[in-house]
Amino acid sequence: MTKPLKLIEVWGDTVDSRHLLWAIVIGAVISLTAFLVARHFLLGVVAQPAMAGSYAMLIGLGGCLVGGGICAKLFAPKRVVLEEHNSDPNWRDAAMAELAGEAGGLGKLADLPPEVAAEMREVGLYDLFADYEKKLEAEARAAGTSPSAAASPLPSK
Repeated sequence: MTKPLKLIEVWGDTVDSRHLLWAIVIGAVISLTAFLVARHFLLGVVAQPAMAGSYAMLIGLGGCLVGGGICAKLFAPKRVVLEEHNSDPNWRDAAMAELAGEAGGLGKLADLPPEVAAEMREVGLYDLFADYEKKLEAEARAAGTSPSAAASPLPSK
């Protein structure tokens, strides 16, 4: 029978407290062993004892990296990523209206550097902004105002 996980949050990530304890022990043992062994051998090789200590400290830091790699292989992440798709089609329009209402507004897609426009296309945002820009222009024409004036205020709730 497996024990229930004791999950805690450390630096914004969710971890099992037992795995965290084991990771600390593994990392400390490996890095300290690497430091002590390196210092022992380097004291006989390096002319100055201070330099041997410095090199041994670097090897100890390498031991920390090795310990981190071992712990990453031993203890899988505990986070669960859920992707939810909002069934309400109006949530995008509400989000775009909120962005348009912030200082500076949305601006125009034509003013974007080509790299930014290409990146927006890659992540699927370019068409969303283009559709919203067309919608604002149509609303502005219908109201007889400029599109930037239509984009600036937040919609009334």
